[in-house]
Amino acid sequence: MSFQQGLSGLNAASKTLEVIGNNVSNANTVGFKQSRAEFADVFANSLTGSGTSQIGIGTKIATVAQQFTQGNISSTNNPLDIAINGGGFFRMSNDGAITYTRNGQFQMDKAGYIVNSQGNRLTGYTADISGVLTAGAPSELNINTSDLQPMATTEVTGIANLDSRKTPLTAAGFDPTDPTTYHNSTAVTVYDSLGNAHNVQSFFVKTSANVWDIFTTADGVPTTVLPAPTSTLTFNGTGIAPTSVPALPTVNFTPTTGANPVSLTLDYSDSTQFGSDFSTSAPVKDGYSSGSLASFSTSDNGMIIGRYTNGQSRVLGQVVLANFSNPNGLQSLGGNAWAESGTSGDPTVGAPNTGTFGVLQSSAVEDSNVDLTAELVNMITAQRVYQANAQTIKTQDQVLQTLVNLR
Repeated sequence: MSFQQGLSGLNAASKTLEVIGNNVSNANTVGFKQSRAEFADVFANSLTGSGTSQIGIGTKIATVAQQFTQGNISSTNNPLDIAINGGGFFRMSNDGAITYTRNGQFQMDKAGYIVNSQGNRLTGYTADISGVLTAGAPSELNINTSDLQPMATTEVTGIANLDSRKTPLTAAGFDPTDPTTYHNSTAVTVYDSLGNAHNVQSFFVKTSANVWDIFTTADGVPTTVLPAPTSTLTFNGTGIAPTSVPALPTVNFTPTTGANPVSLTLDYSDSTQFGSDFSTSAPVKDGYSSGSLASFSTSDNGMIIGRYTNGQSRVLGQVVLANFSNPNGLQSLGGNAWAESGTSGDPTVGAPNTGTFGVLQSSAVEDSNVDLTAELVNMITAQRVYQANAQTIKTQDQVLQTLVNLR
């Protein structure tokens, strides 16, 4: 009599229950990938070769394969939480030892590194102080939380419609404090090298048909020796862009804040002169004051964007993903981490939302892909398989008992 088949079946059912139990226990583990026990039948070697009447001697576990299917995405309140929607793994560094994970629950340590609960650091492409990414191999991401340095304004571009119905005035009579000596005005805030704000105001004076002089003041002080204008616009009869615009005028003034002298170009060359009320569009300018890092988030392509209190934003780094030709060949390390192996193949590293890499979602995590309903059904099936195999052993025992009792 042979009890081998029943014993192997009991062992197989027990292993199945262990796998199911591990799946169920990790149903709420972020980034967890469920496993599936796979079995193979077993045959004894025959001294005379294979035969058509050969009976197997049971089953054995072939492998426990993880299922790298997508889990659901859940929103969180942590801007450093990142979910992967699609292929790829986060690349983590522990003193240079590289591991891979799908768990995107991150926080920032006191040194500014983005780390997980085990202290491993997220890797990617770092950015310099100007927000330019550093090309080359990925390195540990460090968020620069220092203040953004100010930048002096060097260029202001505005577009205005000047009312052609206005009666010309004498340019020599212009006085920025007397509204009757100019037709319209507009103001823009500019910044010096120390980040101090200054008010630059432009005044428009129609001096003859199709001709407008532009005067400017900085903090209320004229930037030219009056009555010389800063610039003159001459329109054609259709009122479109000026027919003659000299070199863009430069507005120069010296702040009283101790900053470097300000020199900026003032461009109104795309203005119009139609028979309608004066209007201006929001001026386009560079320059800004200093600012502190207020918040940051991760875009779908892995860019970590910092937002500052002065309204500016900067690229602080870029998260990279790694992928493998055979993810099932990865070695499980526990702690939601895997390591590459000879069967997984070498990692392919790249930016999210490119090639085979998935997209990232900030303030979100990827849930476990365990289907509890399916696992409970599988548990019932494994229990019945265990009972059936136990019954074959019981039957073999009864047959053996019958043989022993023969006289």
